[in-house]
Amino acid sequence: MRIEFIASVAVIAADPTESRRLYLDVIGLPLEGQGDYFHSEKIEGSKHFGVWPLSEAAQACFGTSEWPADRPVPQASIEFEVADADAVAAAGEELRAAGYELLHPARQEPWGQTVARTLSPEGLIVGISYAPLLHE
Repeated sequence: MRIEFIASVAVIAADPTESRRLYLDVIGLPLEGQGDYFHSEKIEGSKHFGVWPLSEAAQACFGTSEWPADRPVPQASIEFEVADADAVAAAGEELRAAGYELLHPARQEPWGQTVARTLSPEGLIVGISYAPLLHE
């Protein structure tokens, strides 16, 4: 797999209100909200930074709002960008062949991003993604 850049870093927030208070109100990051998900593409050196509610991370990975009790609760998410959507599927297969269980195979999200995710040994959600808007 050929990684082009880090596409996204997100804090996984068990308490989104308290996390937003730290990152938005105290630190003063230019975050914008969509429901409980707050994010910015305006922080120098980062394509995307987010405060991702744990319930939404669970929904994205498992289709349920509860994180499975038999998995480490993630503290953060990082997504590595590849050249195109087909490369996401290939990268997912590489991960699987190397012994990593995918949280879900490559799929297209409603906003156009194609992503496959696994959980790292440290409990980090690791995504291999292709987001067309980052390539325009």
